[in-house]
Amino acid sequence: MEKGIEWEFDFYMQELFQMQEVDVKTYSPLALAYIGDCIFDLVIKSLVLNEGNKPVQKLHRETSMYVQASSQSKMMRRLQEELTEEEHQVYRRGRNSKTVSPAKNQSVTDYRRATGFEALIGYLYLKREYRRMLELVKLGIDSLNRE
Repeated sequence: MEKGIEWEFDFYMQELFQMQEVDVKTYSPLALAYIGDCIFDLVIKSLVLNEGNKPVQKLHRETSMYVQASSQSKMMRRLQEELTEEEHQVYRRGRNSKTVSPAKNQSVTDYRRATGFEALIGYLYLKREYRRMLELVKLGIDSLNRE
């Protein structure tokens, strides 16, 4: 098997930080959403930055269009038909988890659906299913761009 950048990243994270192997199924849905939020943000920022050098305010504005709960909620509506049963279970656990309160200017429904989306992204990231994670993100982004 060819060792790619994913393998190197995993290897160095474990080697340099002495990270333990943990069963991703032991994480709470909100812990999955916590890391999923960060990973999704990194993916979107990477895509926005790849479009060319721009003032930081413009980069932030473009990024915000994708990372806000309402956009994640719209993406999740499209993605549900593409999910495996295991992915649906993770999404539902995230969506149904007890959160403190929705973000300002977001409906409770959008916020909960976005939490489920972030939990799914976090789950796939921690399982090192990077390709699947990115495929779902691309489908979601493409669905937003068609609206």
